[in-house]
Amino acid sequence: MKIAVIGAHKVGKTTLAEELLEYLPGYTLNIEPYYALEESGYIFSEIPDVDDFIKQFECSLEQISRPGDNIIFDRSPIDILAYIHAIDEARNIKPLFETAQTIIAGIDLLVFVPIEDPDLISCQKSDLPKLRYRVNDILNDWIWDLDIKTVEVNGTLVNRRNQIIKEVVNMGAGTNPT
Repeated sequence: MKIAVIGAHKVGKTTLAEELLEYLPGYTLNIEPYYALEESGYIFSEIPDVDDFIKQFECSLEQISRPGDNIIFDRSPIDILAYIHAIDEARNIKPLFETAQTIIAGIDLLVFVPIEDPDLISCQKSDLPKLRYRVNDILNDWIWDLDIKTVEVNGTLVNRRNQIIKEVVNMGAGTNPT
């Protein structure tokens, strides 16, 4: 089973993905494309721009396209595309969106981690809170129209994890939560 954890920045995606590894034996984690690119030597702008997000989009497409099963992805092309759209609404993203739809069709479960009200994670001005909220809204508009099983999680880390485990079990992937 392939699971993608998506959402804006500073919502707890990575923490949740790492937590899932403890409860889904045999799964591996594909790190966020930003960090994968950084590890490979890519140098990002101080504040990532559209070109940086295009590079992350391409990296995410490549990650998800690789063969394999029992993988958790920290981000997907669709949430990276939401950043591109939020930064440059005039850009024609239709071809990128169509490519993203084709690639993410290989995802079995999309996990949306929204910004909660009240916000569970404090966001400093340096964390670009307006961009964060805009990406959250774009994702909330887009994901429900995708033809992928999607679950929106909320609450504490344990609550979020349990919501996902329940979906995994209901989908017949079977697991023995410890």
